[in-house]
Amino acid sequence: MIRLTIFAIVLGLVTWLLHRRLVRATGLSRRWARVADSALVVLWLLTLIGVGSGEVFDTSWARPIGFTGWVWLASLLYLLVGLLVIGVVSGIGRVVTRRQHSGKSDDEPANPGRRQALRIGTGVVLLGALATAGYGVVEAANPRIVRVRVPLARLPREFDGVRVALVSDLHVGPARGRAFTRQVVDLIEPENVDLVAIVGDVVDGTVAKVSPDLDPLADLHAPLGVFGVSGNHEFYADDGGRWLDVWDRLGIGTLRNERVELHRGDAVVDIAGVHDFTSPAPYEPDLDAALAGRDPNRAVILLAHQPKHVIEAAEWGVDLQLSGHTHGGQMWPLGYLVPAQQPSVTGLDRFGDTTLYTTRGTGAWGPPVRVGTPPEVTILELVRES
Repeated sequence: MIRLTIFAIVLGLVTWLLHRRLVRATGLSRRWARVADSALVVLWLLTLIGVGSGEVFDTSWARPIGFTGWVWLASLLYLLVGLLVIGVVSGIGRVVTRRQHSGKSDDEPANPGRRQALRIGTGVVLLGALATAGYGVVEAANPRIVRVRVPLARLPREFDGVRVALVSDLHVGPARGRAFTRQVVDLIEPENVDLVAIVGDVVDGTVAKVSPDLDPLADLHAPLGVFGVSGNHEFYADDGGRWLDVWDRLGIGTLRNERVELHRGDAVVDIAGVHDFTSPAPYEPDLDAALAGRDPNRAVILLAHQPKHVIEAAEWGVDLQLSGHTHGGQMWPLGYLVPAQQPSVTGLDRFGDTTLYTTRGTGAWGPPVRVGTPPEVTILELVRES
């Protein structure tokens, strides 16, 4: 509740600034000013409901109402960027005008032509922001299968051609529910994969309010097993250990700083998993514990929510690390900021002898919106490196 209160205050300040810029600066008539201000207040309230859904508010009523607020929050990104561009262009125009009329009184604020241009520019930016967010809603609602071939030098012959379904970042709760979980499961089932790997951030919310939305995950089956590790969001609204207990009851083998042997024919490959990089006590990630006692000549697959685990994984000689977390940035141009925090944004990378695959993720955090980074369920085909 404290976080929601702080968010309400910050969003209220942004809403007031938008009132100043969209209503006052453009000189709307009293009638249209009232309409615009009423819309801003309603959107502020809907956004608060959306942000609180799954944690403070019950999703049965808050999710459908708050969905519009989440989309508005995404629109704000592009609206604020557009208004910043207008502000820069307008500022440059004023500097040029002042230089051309140096020594004369500056009556630019009363210039009706400038006011009209500001209205038109603001209208275009607003429509563009809403259209971009609308496109992003459609993009985010339709995860697709992405197929990737992964060569591994130490892969046993018996495991050549093994297919792994990689799922991450569903973020079920505030804006997505059971139907979205079912959609993801229905994407995976026809693929007849050998292994399913779930690398965290499956939920946003409390066990009491959101856990029923995960029930379709119980229908996931694979010959080599279904395994999962925690992400950072499992710990935000509830105890991450309780969430992993829910996954266990759904048939997902949770790897809590531990490893399991995968057998195929006479060959064995280890699959290990660690808690999220930022997990609180007593759930700190411990790669040493996860890999302790294993045969160093055996290939190992590591499930780790954040790509930054790969630095330590490479020191341990991990063959393949599977991660998510980045969303590929989720909404352009945020992807350009990810390298400041992670060693990989999306796709295949090499760190020494360790191969890292970072998925763009299947859902969306916060706003159910993706722009330029379509959601994916990745089907990885493991092959022997020639």
